[in-house]
Amino acid sequence: MGAPSGATPDAPRHLPVMLADVLDALQPKAHETYIDGTFGAGGYTRAILEAANCRVVAFDRDPTAIAAGSELVRTFEPRLSLVHRPFGRMAEAMHDAGLMHVDGVVLDIGVSSMQLDEAERGFSFQSDGPLDMRMACEGPSAADVLNSFSEEQIADIIYEYGEERRSRAIARAVVKARTEAPLRRTRELADLVLRVFHGRKEDGRHPATRTFQALRIFVNDELGELERGLRAAEKILKPGGRLVVVTFHSLEDRIVKQFLAERAGKVDHGSRHLPQKNLQFTPPDC
Repeated sequence: MGAPSGATPDAPRHLPVMLADVLDALQPKAHETYIDGTFGAGGYTRAILEAANCRVVAFDRDPTAIAAGSELVRTFEPRLSLVHRPFGRMAEAMHDAGLMHVDGVVLDIGVSSMQLDEAERGFSFQSDGPLDMRMACEGPSAADVLNSFSEEQIADIIYEYGEERRSRAIARAVVKARTEAPLRRTRELADLVLRVFHGRKEDGRHPATRTFQALRIFVNDELGELERGLRAAEKILKPGGRLVVVTFHSLEDRIVKQFLAERAGKVDHGSRHLPQKNLQFTPPDC
């Protein structure tokens, strides 16, 4: 996700990326209903509600985002509703609420700046924190993956989701390191990857960037969630409704383009992203 706006009316606003483009594509109109599938701190939601006298139903699987959005709900009451569910379940949630169709859906894929800024969430190595990376308190943490999956599974995750050419070397280093002590902190993993690269940066980026991306995508099943979200949006959009999706890397972009091409009858290919059905574990308690 892009940088979201603040949750309170007086807070500094950090506008989401491509906000003007999203609004131009969505074309909010009075008395229509829109879904913001990736609420974050409310950047798109606020902008849509300010653009027209419309209604927004915003989804987020992160309980902290839902809690932080309470002030925004009060500001725009009764036009804003927050739903604590992943956007892949938006069709089910809307049907439960008696809203069978909507006029537009916005999905801003990835991690929010709010999550990146909180070291305790473990999404970033800019500040040391626990290797968590879970957007919601469910499933495995990044530490669980690194400390329990096989070397081959770890290498596959880093290669498929991070498009990291040195995935095998990184996986070997992880398995070797965990024989001495479990990997628990973001700085530990970042330093380990840096050693694999002999301290060299590529394209001005820290060499651990792709590894962190890969783990985050896997832990949160982001690509699977994107596919579920696209199918859910298709179910509940009115004829002529607008679907706006903001993606940030080739894996997401490929899924969206394939989805749209299939609906236009142009291609029919399976998803290329890594199957997870054989990667099993017992989720830790939150």
